[in-house]
Amino acid sequence: MKRHFATLSLAAGLALAAGQALAAKDSLVLGMVLEPPHLDPTAGAAAAIDEVVYANVFEGLTRIDRNGAVKPALAESWTVSDDGLTYTFTLRSGVTFHDGSAFDSADVEFSLTRAMADDSTNAQKGLFEPIAKIETPDPHTVTITLARPTGNFLFNLGWGDAVIVAPESAGSNKSKPIGTGPFLFKRWVKGDRFELERYQAYWGSPAKLNRATIKIIPDPAAAAAAVMAGDVDAFANFPAPETMAQFEADPRFEVVIGSTEGETILAMNNTRKPLDDIRVRRAIAHAVDRKAVVDGAMFGYGTPIGSHFAPHHPAYVDLTGRYAYDPAKAKALLAEAGHGSGLKLTLKLPPPSYARRGGEIIAAQLAQVGIEAEIIPVEWAQWLEQVFRGTDYDLTIVSHTEPMDIGIYARDTYYFNYESLAFRNVIAELNAAVEDKTRYALMAEAQKTITEDSVNVFLFQLAKHGVWDAKVKGLWENSPVQANDLTEVYWK
Repeated sequence: MKRHFATLSLAAGLALAAGQALAAKDSLVLGMVLEPPHLDPTAGAAAAIDEVVYANVFEGLTRIDRNGAVKPALAESWTVSDDGLTYTFTLRSGVTFHDGSAFDSADVEFSLTRAMADDSTNAQKGLFEPIAKIETPDPHTVTITLARPTGNFLFNLGWGDAVIVAPESAGSNKSKPIGTGPFLFKRWVKGDRFELERYQAYWGSPAKLNRATIKIIPDPAAAAAAVMAGDVDAFANFPAPETMAQFEADPRFEVVIGSTEGETILAMNNTRKPLDDIRVRRAIAHAVDRKAVVDGAMFGYGTPIGSHFAPHHPAYVDLTGRYAYDPAKAKALLAEAGHGSGLKLTLKLPPPSYARRGGEIIAAQLAQVGIEAEIIPVEWAQWLEQVFRGTDYDLTIVSHTEPMDIGIYARDTYYFNYESLAFRNVIAELNAAVEDKTRYALMAEAQKTITEDSVNVFLFQLAKHGVWDAKVKGLWENSPVQANDLTEVYWK
């Protein structure tokens, strides 16, 4: 009898343990390389902000899905006037922010007006520049009138910079984000992790995960060890491409190499001497061997580019041959510009491995043509302050992961200080164009213009290295926007 009860107890214990193991699979630990400076996507340029909160915590009127398509979000539908100037959005009913407050048209008006304001800290104010008027005839309707037709307006509203926030909580979103998404923010342990939890009152299909932890692991070796040990379930943007073969050979893991919107560039300060001389910029372009950078820094993962445009886009123009690797030509251009005996520049490198590893390779290549590039490693906060905002640099390496962002070259002030009326006119035409044929032709002209002006050295399109437990499903293979969208993730 005692043996019988012992057997029953053992069986019950095993069943309980099995049940607990199954229950534990409603949570996920996701690895992430960079810790964002804060968590308000409407008030910062760092891609890492969106990687935590886009689609998870915050939502916009529209959203960009895994295929780069515009989908309804807080707006369930919309109509566009025949002249392309008036967009009327019908908002979803029954939506609440994570603090329980109701969402309505007043929140949309507040969010867009705040983003457009003179004192706005929104990193993408240009997205909202075409807006002439916002009207809210009732709590569930928003009418936006544009000053001119803007072909990508609905796509722009799907950026993280355009998410909807509430006036009651907007001021504290940097440290305690409150949105309308399927996950609510629970905790930020600085230097370690973010904790999210399923929002039970979510208006749409509930998240399949009950909890998600986003673990900050900047060191590539530590990231590989954490995934291999099972301390991290997934790394959607894995920082150690040199270990991919190891994971591909292990059936416990799924390895997915996707594409991103990340144009990786050697940015040049176009108004700082001697870089204000196009001959010097062109010399630097000819001194850089893109393939060697991709092979050496990214272990072969990455597609060389010749302009600020993604190769997977149908309007892409292959301009990689315009500045072919040619050290002799680089030296000749430097001599022509009066720098035959060489020159010294600074190269400020942010933390990502593509920048630090790529910077070492590029510095060595520049040295071969007589350019001494002093490498200055900086953290992201320093990079944002010194390079992005202060333009206190000569050269830097960064990946621009915002979608379809060639328009940044037309801005009044931007960190590489490029000025071209011709380019601005092209972008103005592009922004007003609606037909794909016209838009693609203008996109091609824009690519050629900045390449011919040698604004920056266009290196490669950043690949997306995904490594995760083979039982994890629903993570994005590609990155049409800078996001770690967890809304469809589950364990099989």
